[in-house]
Amino acid sequence: MQVVRAFQPGDEEAFRTLNEAWITKYFRLEDKDRETLEDPHSHILSLGGQIFMAVRNGQPIGCCGLIALQDGSMEIAKMAVAETERGHGIGRKLLDYAIDYARSHAVPRLYLETNSSLANAIHLYESAGFERLPAERIQPSPYARANVYMEMNLV
Repeated sequence: MQVVRAFQPGDEEAFRTLNEAWITKYFRLEDKDRETLEDPHSHILSLGGQIFMAVRNGQPIGCCGLIALQDGSMEIAKMAVAETERGHGIGRKLLDYAIDYARSHAVPRLYLETNSSLANAIHLYESAGFERLPAERIQPSPYARANVYMEMNLV
């Protein structure tokens, strides 16, 4: 049985491993990745963010972070599903869980950055209601790989 739940002590290794796997498959690990993945407590959780884990039979198979932004919005970040688990709706469940969390906590807007080569991810985000930001609203990203910027207004 599969469940999505909040990050718990002991999830740090799975969070790092799941994200390193997809990032290194398509891109390269950047300094900002290393910072966040090596210490999610300091870079996400202690700053008002959340991390959700998809778990099957006690084993983490996916994750999704929500990073608190200064304007009260949150950023969907560090979303990963184990390669062997892809295509089973786990990414959709994680994304829906994060959106529901944001709505229930009166977050006005969700933001995300991705790469144009990740067509399946972009399709998932668009099908959930995310829209691409116009060029004049794009802010510089700490990630060299980011070239698609999206948001979902929740209010």
